[in-house]
Amino acid sequence: MMRMFFGILLLFVFAGISTASTSDDYVIGDGDTLQLSVWGVAELSVVTVVRPDGKITIPGVGDIMAAGFTPQALSVNITEKLQSIIKKPIVTVMVTGVTNNKVYIIGGWSASGVHALPGRMTILKFLSKFGNFKGADLEKSYVLRNGKKLDVNLYNLLIKGEMSRDILLKPEDIIYIPDNESSKIYIMGAVNSPKYVYYRENLKILDVILESGGFTKFAKGNGVAVLRKRPDGTLQETTIRVNDLMKDGLLSENVLLQPGDFVIVKEGIF
Repeated sequence: MMRMFFGILLLFVFAGISTASTSDDYVIGDGDTLQLSVWGVAELSVVTVVRPDGKITIPGVGDIMAAGFTPQALSVNITEKLQSIIKKPIVTVMVTGVTNNKVYIIGGWSASGVHALPGRMTILKFLSKFGNFKGADLEKSYVLRNGKKLDVNLYNLLIKGEMSRDILLKPEDIIYIPDNESSKIYIMGAVNSPKYVYYRENLKILDVILESGGFTKFAKGNGVAVLRKRPDGTLQETTIRVNDLMKDGLLSENVLLQPGDFVIVKEGIF
């Protein structure tokens, strides 16, 4: 009697471990590995893999649908099936191998694709495995779950470090991260290192001039043009007096830039 008590106690401990290893509402899917335990009936305690049709085979029962059930719901279903051949069966289902967890990154960023979600993981830990976010437009990114946007600001989470924005990912979540091609700002003309930079908050014209190595000796410092696309597609040109900014401290000339701007440093004799 005492052995049976400790055996049942151990069974519930194992069941607790199962619940801890996967989310309480984890849904079993194709390819998952399951450990089925039927107390006192060793020949019915098996390790099995969910087939592509979503089913598993249990000795004495036959095929039974597993995909789409939580471990708890599947154990109840198996218990009902076994009652015809076993008196008061005690069944536990543990997910010991997860291949069903998939997360989708879409939008054009370099990491776009289908990715495995290895157990319980927050979005911060999941995305950190990709290294850096160069080429990603995090300000336009979002997370979809069951067709609805979640209250997650990836820029604030990943760049500003606002940990309150972190959430647990769930299977079938969709992470939309576009590339930031449209966020590039090009600096061309009479600078030492013509280049593009990615837009960032509070980026000003003096910042990009300095990041491009400063003016060449032929630069017309008070003839720096900023080209910006209007909503109708036409270009607006604004002339900035950068020399007056640097020499005389005319801070009104240190204008804020916007994604997609072109900064052109014109050449002049003087």
